[in-house]
Amino acid sequence: MKKRRLASVLACLVAAVFAVVLIAGCGGSPSTSSSDASASSSTSDDKSAAATEKLVVGFDSSYPPYGYVGDDGAYTGFDLELAQEVASRNGWEVQLEPIDWDAKDTLIDSGAINCLWNGFTVEGREGKYTFSEPYMLNAQVIVTRADSGISSFDDLAGKTVITQVDSAAYDVLTGDQANLAASFASLETIGDYNTAFMQLESGAVDAVACDLSIASYQISAKPDAYTQLDEQLSSEHYAVGFKTGDTATADKVSETLKQMDEDGFVQALCEKYADQGISYENWCLE
Repeated sequence: MKKRRLASVLACLVAAVFAVVLIAGCGGSPSTSSSDASASSSTSDDKSAAATEKLVVGFDSSYPPYGYVGDDGAYTGFDLELAQEVASRNGWEVQLEPIDWDAKDTLIDSGAINCLWNGFTVEGREGKYTFSEPYMLNAQVIVTRADSGISSFDDLAGKTVITQVDSAAYDVLTGDQANLAASFASLETIGDYNTAFMQLESGAVDAVACDLSIASYQISAKPDAYTQLDEQLSSEHYAVGFKTGDTATADKVSETLKQMDEDGFVQALCEKYADQGISYENWCLE
């Protein structure tokens, strides 16, 4: 293991253990036998990838570099390429489904999709999904215009801040960082981050609260236009989300991602997306 990644790996190991404990605690009634569980999972109602051999990936198509529409009009992105490789190695069919992010819970509960793979934050969502092991470090940060004069959280007082609806950043600003948000002139939400950054560039808002990876992507595209505050709203991890109870698929995806890292696929993919803000330094699943 590379020394420069030791801290990242340890952080993700802690998160992974925490996720396993949560899953074990929410795994079902103590009166349910293992044979009953097996029978239930084998019914026609089981739409998991492990049962159907088809991975139906729900993602936000306006979420670069993790999922977006490429120059050729096809869906692409770091997470989508990970998903396609995982499916290929397991002999699964893969179906990429762009979704309205607000509808993700309804879609996964109904079986219209069987996973959420889109820079998906674990923290704060542990009880709502079954997760793979965390694979990427992330944080929630604030981005402003380079010429705004905003250099700290204190400077955000009286400013207009925007974030994506139902995002991890919104959860943090209405939770642990609610006192900070109370100092804003307003906290606004919008459907996608691309539009949020258009509003920031035009001066319609003063700052964007978003994932570190999104900030890195936008700043790499326009380094003279934006700057990121040194302070972070929170630190967290990305993982793949599945319907509660789908441990079979979650475990298989985690195992396959580890194999992909061992044989160099992950590092090569990180390098492919390096100019869009992806860093192998933040990969933490080994």
